[in-house]
Amino acid sequence: MIKDQLTEAVTEALSALGVDPVPDTMVVERPARREHGDWSTNAALVSSKAAGRNPRELARELVDHLDTPRPPHVEAMEIAGPGFVNFRLAPTWLHDVLVEVVEKGEGDFTRLNLGRGKTVNIEFVSANPTGPIHAGGGRWGAYGDSLARVMARCGYRPHKEFYINDRGRQTVLFGQSLEARRNGEEPPDGGYAGAYIEEWAAEMPDGADPVAWGIERSLADARQVLESMNVTFDTWSSERALVESGVEADVLDRLKQSGLVYERDGATWLRTTEFGDNDDRVLVKSDGDYTYFTPDIAYHLDKYNRGELLIDILGSDHHGYAPRMRAALRALGKPEDSYEVIIGQFVRLVRHGQEVKMSKRAGNIVEIRDLVDEVGPDVARFAYLLQSIDSPQTLDIDVLSAEAAENPVYYVQYANARIHSLGEEAVKRGVERLPLDQVDLSRLDHERELELLRQLSLLPEVLELACNDRAPHKITTWVRELAATFHGFYRDCPVLRSDVEPELQQARLWLAEGARIGLAIGLDLLGVSAPESM
Repeated sequence: MIKDQLTEAVTEALSALGVDPVPDTMVVERPARREHGDWSTNAALVSSKAAGRNPRELARELVDHLDTPRPPHVEAMEIAGPGFVNFRLAPTWLHDVLVEVVEKGEGDFTRLNLGRGKTVNIEFVSANPTGPIHAGGGRWGAYGDSLARVMARCGYRPHKEFYINDRGRQTVLFGQSLEARRNGEEPPDGGYAGAYIEEWAAEMPDGADPVAWGIERSLADARQVLESMNVTFDTWSSERALVESGVEADVLDRLKQSGLVYERDGATWLRTTEFGDNDDRVLVKSDGDYTYFTPDIAYHLDKYNRGELLIDILGSDHHGYAPRMRAALRALGKPEDSYEVIIGQFVRLVRHGQEVKMSKRAGNIVEIRDLVDEVGPDVARFAYLLQSIDSPQTLDIDVLSAEAAENPVYYVQYANARIHSLGEEAVKRGVERLPLDQVDLSRLDHERELELLRQLSLLPEVLELACNDRAPHKITTWVRELAATFHGFYRDCPVLRSDVEPELQQARLWLAEGARIGLAIGLDLLGVSAPESM
């Protein structure tokens, strides 16, 4: 890649100028503004002190050294500001991008090795099994699954996990609500009153344990609807099974060995303040019952069997959870950087300008299934991934239901369908795409063509950011921009028109194929289909 070539050239030039070693802060990157060139480096700025030179003087020496001979594709170099060096490149660097995209294809283009095979356990959704998952919960499903896809392409080995909160009073109330409805009675105080309770109660076999049956019915519903959105899990972990295995006593013994457990007011406490928590936390209440925190610690300890790095994706009502869990895991000897918590914000649905309320207990729940049935799984999933997970989100059902440019996923998928239609039309006209090494890519010099190639060249950087920042929405943004750029190319750069020269036609056919590969990779990372026709 051109970034690697320029970095190597700058590093060698600095070494020749007596700057050795080169500072770790030296970077080659794209300028924020295109008029400043194609690439830029801060090499002179960060090296000047060690070199004992003025930054602009060192920049001049660097440019002079790089000028004999210039690195590949470099047409001009400029010194800017306090000592930046900007590079202006010939279009040939973008032609090389197309060659790389096509030769590596969907399988290998932009496949990074940031994780170096590290295993990572990602827990997400983990809704209470007391009814259908509401539409807001779909955001966690789309985000968690796409984060796993991003990390897998970056060299990690992700394990996706759903924690089933199948223990506690909420499941008892759920079972009692089902039983009451089956008997034609009202649910108990604090019970569940959704329409789904009546529907499921009618399905429940005679003699079935309403709690156990209800939990299984909820999980079956969750699996089905999440799978319809292309969201799957490697493990479904039961809290009830975990507790029944006796792990609470085991983890309490291990915590006591840390010397951070003490007794106060008849309760057993963990000194989590030792690791930055605001308050110490109770492990065993004065009545002898474990708090919810103790089995949670045991569960996270167990998850290390499925990942060296643990990532929890939680709702905004869990802000205080991370410090206490991190403290407990550190007390058990786990590295601080082996546990991450990502806090997501909830979703607001609107229709006809009015907010659609979501609540399991109140009975006016909007299920993921409702949204998927109305707008389709691809639209729902793509929409959830439009924004950063830590930002509140509003989804307009009317916009998502429209098959128009206002619908973000339709606009992207239409670009992919256009590329396939172009290929089919070429076959009908007897136009055969020649092998790439027989095609003159220098004919690609129109600004629309070059902009499409620039967008393709961005994917490795965007993927790296999406992985490091745990931000799949950066892929969504890139895919939308790639689609927009392709639509502009398709409009202004005819491919099969009779007046297009054969050499240019061949180059444009390969450019369209490069765009198809980029779209396929991006949509796969988002878990969204790439239809060949629409």
